[in-house]
Amino acid sequence: MSLLLGTRDGVFRSGESLDDAERVVDAGNTLRVRTFEASAYAATTSGLYRSTDGGAEWERLDVPREEVYSAVTSPDGERLYAGTHPAHLYVSMDSGETWNEYEGFQELPSRDEWHTPRHRNEAHVRSLGTHPDAPERVIAGVEVGGVHVSDDRGETWTERREGVHDDVHHVLVLGDEEYVASTGGGLYRTRDTGRSWTRIDEAVDHSYFREAFAFEGTLYVAAARDPPPTWGGESGADAALFESRDGGDTLDSVSYPGDPEEFVLAWTAWDGRVVAGTTEGRVLAREPDGWTTVGHVPSGVRSLAVV
Repeated sequence: MSLLLGTRDGVFRSGESLDDAERVVDAGNTLRVRTFEASAYAATTSGLYRSTDGGAEWERLDVPREEVYSAVTSPDGERLYAGTHPAHLYVSMDSGETWNEYEGFQELPSRDEWHTPRHRNEAHVRSLGTHPDAPERVIAGVEVGGVHVSDDRGETWTERREGVHDDVHHVLVLGDEEYVASTGGGLYRTRDTGRSWTRIDEAVDHSYFREAFAFEGTLYVAAARDPPPTWGGESGADAALFESRDGGDTLDSVSYPGDPEEFVLAWTAWDGRVVAGTTEGRVLAREPDGWTTVGHVPSGVRSLAVV
């Protein structure tokens, strides 16, 4: 299996080692790389790309808006969803040949509040998720705009933003009703499809989260004390790594192998172990005795996937 690395400078694919990784998509800032069945997708600021041959060759899909921040397929593979900047949601039912917008997503009561100066006074659909036990359901995380859920494949939407910070970077779908939301103001868990949220990072002094990952019963997250605009100077991101083996009720700090300027943005499982990618282009692996560096790419890692 190869490792796909979404970076600030396109998508790289590993060779015999990570240091032999080659760029396979020259698409600029790549927010998400994901694999579903036999296809891999790269959501980038220059479009949505797909590979059906293990990441060697890629084609650009003609999503109506250029900046694609997230993508997911329905559990049956019949629908491909794409979330964009500005925050719009599209669906294709013919493998990306044609696209339709979900107008109901624009009719959510809080829609006019989805904006922030950092993102051109707009917002984007930063995270999309589905689960096979709820095949009609789509979960969307908006930066900045909260979490929203559809139970009819995207036609109509319900806000699930009360009790969770609205600067949503990622929603990890653990089950049909259980999610973990990584936000700019804490890490939150729901076990009732977002009807209520519990903050699970209150015992730690880091509150900026970008993505959570679960593997073999353990939850993995990285956090900084403050958001990226404060990461200059000697302290950098002042990052920390946490693991939780009790379903996210508590976070245990683990030794962080990076320097103060690095922050883990991406996770996946590769060759039986958890790997993580950092803002400095370093790839880490979780070994039995802790984290170790296993390779580098020329640009900061934003997302990871196995193909």
